[in-house]
Amino acid sequence: MNLPGFNRRKHFVALLAILLAVGFVATTLISYQVARKSLEEHIADEMLPLTSDNIYSEIQRDLLRPILISSLMANDTFVRDWALGGERNPELITNYLGEIQKKYATITAFFISDTSLNYYHPNGVIKVMDSADPADNWYFRLRTMPADYDINVDSDTADRSRLSIFINYRVLDYSGRFMGVTGVGLSVHSVVALIDNYQRRYNRRIYFVDREGNIRLHGRDFEPAARLHQRPGLETLATQLLTIPSMSTTYRRDDGEEIYLNSRLVPEFDWYLVVEQRSDPGRERIDKTLVINILVSLAITTLVLLVAHFTLRGYQQKLVEMATTDKLSGALNRQAFESLFDHAAKLARRRHQPMALLAIDLDRFKQVNDNFGHQGGDLAIHSVASLLQDYSRESDTLCRWGGDEFVLLMEHCSLVEAEGRADEIRLRVRDWSVPFGRDKIAVTISIGVAEYHPGESLDTLIARADNALYTAKGGGRDRVVAG
Repeated sequence: MNLPGFNRRKHFVALLAILLAVGFVATTLISYQVARKSLEEHIADEMLPLTSDNIYSEIQRDLLRPILISSLMANDTFVRDWALGGERNPELITNYLGEIQKKYATITAFFISDTSLNYYHPNGVIKVMDSADPADNWYFRLRTMPADYDINVDSDTADRSRLSIFINYRVLDYSGRFMGVTGVGLSVHSVVALIDNYQRRYNRRIYFVDREGNIRLHGRDFEPAARLHQRPGLETLATQLLTIPSMSTTYRRDDGEEIYLNSRLVPEFDWYLVVEQRSDPGRERIDKTLVINILVSLAITTLVLLVAHFTLRGYQQKLVEMATTDKLSGALNRQAFESLFDHAAKLARRRHQPMALLAIDLDRFKQVNDNFGHQGGDLAIHSVASLLQDYSRESDTLCRWGGDEFVLLMEHCSLVEAEGRADEIRLRVRDWSVPFGRDKIAVTISIGVAEYHPGESLDTLIARADNALYTAKGGGRDRVVAG
């Protein structure tokens, strides 16, 4: 045995092992940091704003309803006519307010006449507004207020022990002159219960802040803080948050805990909705197990990593293709198309760009199956799909919707442009035929075209395109109809 040569080989193996170990550990740590950063960005930029959007939608349903009620009261001809008629028969207005309170389940309904300054309530006239009374300042401020309504949290005039949220809506006469204020009140406790319900369901902290930074509404487990600037860790971010309509960021509390924050202005209230999420509770466990995993798996993962890298890369690509692609036609399947449509619809709404959808069906496909068998039918579907792909734009997306029906999503495309493109595709298919044994298979297609309406669901858009398709079928087939 050549000992020096053996030692050199041993040193080489040891050096290679050290290089592999160092490279593996370094790569793992870098990948870990990148993955953690990506997770944090995903929470801050996607998950939390999406939760904020969901909560805002529910707030519109639960809290903005009283604004609509107050608006209807302010524009009710009965209220205006009764006040303009000299406020005779006060029981008429008190009965009206009582019906509003009963019908819409509010804790109060009121009308204040600017002529008499009487505060009308379902129980009668409970006071006369006084400009010298600080508790009535809100009313006299509303006289010159440019907005239609105001929202304030205050003690109920009928019950000073009860804190309420009031929607105060300006009432104007038929000439546009100010004649009083009407509106309804909500119990703060009921709104806090709604916020608590949101927090339990979404596992987020939720509160509302006005433009001055005052924390107006929050759940029961909220830390004591009257202003946003007094929240630990938010002192330097509060001013920025209150100057832009929406914001996603992170901040660190005094105890070192990292908090993800998303804010958005709710224009109907002129308040900011703030949603916070604590850092992932499982991240500490991940951090602790990282070192253990490196030590335990370092000896066996060097080879496995190389093998798994090449094996899984190809396997994953096949899985993605299998999960998103229709095997026969090569077009997207419905599940993948629905996900892609949601993304395309959001872009179309945000960028104010047109988008159209084509519903495409093979004419008399049953005859193809009857004449050439299912093998011929499959060949026809595959060939038509290839033609549709060839004569579509690169930005278009083809999906096999089912059987012999396809849908083609055309982004950045108006109804007129889509109709013209559809007719060109129809002519290409009509001129096409494919050999099948000694025969040739030729088919025609009918196409229904519909343009996307902002906010429209995929089902509704498909239904409109299908209706146009059925019209094309009923009109003799081999034609394009726009719906």
